[in-house]
This record gives sequence, structure tokens and C-alpha cells, in this order.
Amino acid sequence: MEQFLAETKHLFGWLQTELVKVGETSITYGSIFRVVLILVVTYIFSRLLQNALRRIASYRKSMAQSSVYALTRITHYVVMVIGALIAVSSVGIDLTKFAIFASALGVGVGFGLQNLISNFTAGIMLLFEKTLKVGDFVELESGVTGEVKEINIRSTIVTTNDNIDIIVPNSEFVAGRVTNWTMRDTLRRIKIGFGVAYGTDKELVRKAVLEAADRVPHTLNDDSHRPPQVWLTEFGDSSLNFELVVWLKPEAVNRPSAVKAAFMWEIHTSLEEHGIEIPFPQRDLHIRSWSSDARVQTESLSKTQAKKSSTASKSKKRPENDAAEEL
Repeated sequence: MEQFLAETKHLFGWLQTELVKVGETSITYGSIFRVVLILVVTYIFSRLLQNALRRIASYRKSMAQSSVYALTRITHYVVMVIGALIAVSSVGIDLTKFAIFASALGVGVGFGLQNLISNFTAGIMLLFEKTLKVGDFVELESGVTGEVKEINIRSTIVTTNDNIDIIVPNSEFVAGRVTNWTMRDTLRRIKIGFGVAYGTDKELVRKAVLEAADRVPHTLNDDSHRPPQVWLTEFGDSSLNFELVVWLKPEAVNRPSAVKAAFMWEIHTSLEEHGIEIPFPQRDLHIRSWSSDARVQTESLSKTQAKKSSTASKSKKRPENDAAEEL
């Protein structure tokens, strides 16, 4: 038995080899292995604790997902810090001697790590506040739009509708203006602008556009909100400008570009079906002298073109709306 212990001690004797000396403490291979082992065990324990918290929250429906996410992230940070302190203490280093190091670190933070500490503080604030949570659809002041996927200690991952992951520093959410489309409710109202020629019957425009809104699957048709409306908003230079005001279903809120394209497609199709002209900028020319023959020929040509246009619009088949199938 003694021979076995001696051979074992000889086999693992390299673990006691001194690498460096910090003050009166010798750093060996064994101490480094101990630190790594403690950190790995701490990380595994943190993951198990986070899974347990999520499992408990799944049975308690009163807890919001954002609160569960914040609780698990804070728990992970606290456990890892405690594990790191235990790992350092296991080497034999006195933690009170880190005062000088902490002072030097404070000077370094003041000069070079200010941005990092700012993002760290902002990340902690986002986890505790309820203004931003995982799953929200946000629009940043920089123009970035997308769904929040992760809120980390330094940055937040925002995934756009094109499936592009954008890493945004946490300080941008705190210092800048952020539009949260799904903060309190997932139902939103949008306004789709369009114009028609002067002299068009307003009731016909309203009928055509409401028919278009009914054909778009994103339109909310329940009694909880107002039905789609058509507003006359402006007397433009060349057109009467209207807006289709419509409430969207929850699944359509995160796809603003596709939703707008779907409504614009159906509005254009419906206006063509009802023979409503969509104008373009134009100017009236007043000619002082004009022969009667030229006037007769021009009027005849205009009537022929109008008749052809009316016949073509009636014979057209309604085109498919690709944007309506985006979701």
C-alpha cells in the first residue's frame, strides 16, 4: 500500500511544480487545475440553478417571462462571481491584498474602460427594468429594427426580419430613444397613405379601400378595436390624399414592411377594379389660340384611350398579393 501511494505521489508530483510566486504564495500546476475545476463546477451549478428557476416559473403562470429572464441572468452573474472568489481563495491568495489592484483597476476604468463599465451598468438596468425584454420588437434611434433575442452583460442581440443578428451596446438602449412596439400590448394601428384624382367620388374610394383591407389577412376584424377606416387627410397639389387606418393582428406587428406592402398591393388592385384614377403630378396649360380641327382630333383621341383603358381594367385578373403571405 505504501508503495502504491509512493508511486501515485511520484506520478502526480509535477502538480506541485512552482510556476510563479505571488508574494508569499506559490502558484503551481495543481493550484491552476484547482481554480479551473472550481470555475467549471460553478458554471455547471449556475446552469442547473437557472434551469430550476425556469422550471419553477413555468408552474407559476403569474411570473412574466421578462422577470424570469432577468432573475436567471442575475443569478448566473452572482454565482460566477462567488465561484471566482472561492477559486482565488483556494490558491492561498489573501483577497484583502487586492485593494491595491482594485485601486489600479479604478484608474484604468476612468481612462480606458469607461465604455465597458457603462454598457455593463446599462445591462443591469435593462434586466431589472421592464421597458425592454426578450421577444420585444424595437426600433432604435439609429434605425435598427428587430426582435430582442438576448440581453447580455455588455450588449443586446437584435434579430431583424431579414434574420440578421445585430449586436447593440446596452448603453444605446439607455441613452438613446427606443421605440418598443410590443411593450404593453401586441395590437397596433397603422396608417397607409394613398392619393386619388380630384373629382373622384369619396364614397367610392372608401368602399374600394375597405374591400382591400378585408382581403388582407393581417386586418383585425374582432370587436375589441375599431374596424378599418378611410380618412381624407389632405388636399394635395394633384390629388386628394387619403389614409387607410387599420388595426393589425398580433402576429403582424413584427412585420411592418411586409404588412404595409400587402395593404398597398390590395389598395392599388381595388382602385383599378373600381376605375379610380391614381394621379401623377401635372400642370394645366392654357393655350390662347387653337384651331377647331385640332380640338376635335384631341377630344376624339382622349375618348378612345379612355375606352381602351376601361376595357383593359375590367378584363384584368386580380394579381396575387405576395406580401400578404409573408407571415
